Amino acid sequence: MEQIERDTLEVDVLFVGAGPASLAGAYHLRKLIDRYNADHSDGLGEISIAVIEKGREVGSHTISGAVMDMGPFSELLPDWKERGAPVEAEVADEEVAYLTRRSKFRLPIVPPPLRNHGKYVVSLNRLIRWFAPIVEAADVMLLPEFPGAELLYDESDRVIGVRTGDKGVGRDGERRETFQPGADIFAKVTVLGEGSRGSLAKKHISRLKLDEGRNPQVYAIGVKEIWELPKGRVKPGFVMHTLGYPLPNNIFGGSFVYGMQNDLLDIGLVVGLDYADPFTDPHQLFNRFKQHPAIAALLEGGRMLHYGAKSLPEGGLLSQPKYHGDGFLMIGDSASFLNSQKLKGIHTAMQSGMLAGETIFEALLAGRFDDSQLSRFAAKVKASPLHRELYEVRNSHQGFRHGRLWGLFENGIQFATRGMGLLGDLETEPGHEKMRKLHVFNRLPRRQGEYIQADQPRPDNRLTFDKVSDVYRSGTEHGEDQPPHLKIIDPDICIDRCTTEYGNPCQYFCPAAVYEIEEVEGGRRPKINFSNCVHCKTCDIIDPYQIIDWVTPEGGGGPDYINL
Repeated sequence: MEQIERDTLEVDVLFVGAGPASLAGAYHLRKLIDRYNADHSDGLGEISIAVIEKGREVGSHTISGAVMDMGPFSELLPDWKERGAPVEAEVADEEVAYLTRRSKFRLPIVPPPLRNHGKYVVSLNRLIRWFAPIVEAADVMLLPEFPGAELLYDESDRVIGVRTGDKGVGRDGERRETFQPGADIFAKVTVLGEGSRGSLAKKHISRLKLDEGRNPQVYAIGVKEIWELPKGRVKPGFVMHTLGYPLPNNIFGGSFVYGMQNDLLDIGLVVGLDYADPFTDPHQLFNRFKQHPAIAALLEGGRMLHYGAKSLPEGGLLSQPKYHGDGFLMIGDSASFLNSQKLKGIHTAMQSGMLAGETIFEALLAGRFDDSQLSRFAAKVKASPLHRELYEVRNSHQGFRHGRLWGLFENGIQFATRGMGLLGDLETEPGHEKMRKLHVFNRLPRRQGEYIQADQPRPDNRLTFDKVSDVYRSGTEHGEDQPPHLKIIDPDICIDRCTTEYGNPCQYFCPAAVYEIEEVEGGRRPKINFSNCVHCKTCDIIDPYQIIDWVTPEGGGGPDYINL
């Protein structure tokens, strides 16, 4: 094989992914170094910190349905208000409701985990775009359009850096005239902050068996839109969460509605990716949610502006992999630092990044970057409010294993017992293993050669939209002439088994119409519209055969989120 000559870059610390965890960690680390150097004549000297990001800009791939606990951010930037941080509003009015098909029942009190007074409605996308120049001005290199393609290891499996993705490779795998090989970035410490189901973290965890003895990670997907409503209709700081319709009792999840500035409404639905019915379609469920009389009335006269989707790691503390080792740390969603009960992960991501920054600072002082030194990260987490918060909700998602009503009951018990399940700590199984085959639902072909398909209601393009229309509103772009970044490892399974066993659920679980099953002469075949991909990772997570592998596309490809 021809050897490719690659540019190399050596830095002291490399963060992968420019989300809230990495930016907070890099900024906090830089401030610790600057303070130390100012106080010590023989300080650490020049320490280089870099953050690489696969998106075309820092923030372009950032999405969250966000009510944010500002505690860690205030610690990081005490004067964020004076600097004009683009928060929407402090939470002023909130409610929790239960929906049936036609009715809405407002709970008389807001359950403690969902009380948000004192917190802020934010667009995480806007906040990260605002924060990034502050981080860069603090002497942190921000490198957008640099996707991490693979981790670099030495002969003893110590992480020594990251190889970024090549550019200018054609769809057929051949190099074009514009070919530019990715660079090898070497670092003393590499910090994986890629977000949910990070492609490097996934392979790294598997390679080093970092999840051995832990619960398997479980996920949900959040599908959301930003609506512009008639003037005066939206109260900034209004927060509503709902349970019930349109989700069946055996599907974990719920909705959120947040009031923003400028008559914008942030609305979304979270659907657990551990459901049984292969015809479950989170995007279609979101459309049904918007058709509920109470929600439709809320959106009346408005227009949908922006769309996005993202997976969330729901396993919590008991699903955390070992997040430190020789030459590496893992932070944020990559290491399962999300509080699934409160639907909050921004402040926990920032906390984990800041604690990682403190750990790396100590490692720089010691001149050691092995697992023994970097294990200080786990000790810092355990001694912090972050661990106490996650410990008290460690069984939250698992409590819903017997359905919504049981889950609400068990979460109530857990609130009183500081997180203990009725039978102690609860185990999980991977979400894709819970999917059941068509015959379980009595979906059997009536004649030879018939393919079972789910009904797909036609959208009205006013309140409900098809997936392709929504993808357009996500700003998603990928170069058509590049290798697909969604790999089906064994395409024969799609047709030989998946069609008859599961009805090709990829057509339904993907919120971006990436997957189609084409009728061709002699049968069917899968078609991958990879240019639609919004990088939610749902396919990589819930494919029942685990034969879909999501890898980073050419740098800059993907969504371009606004106000999400």
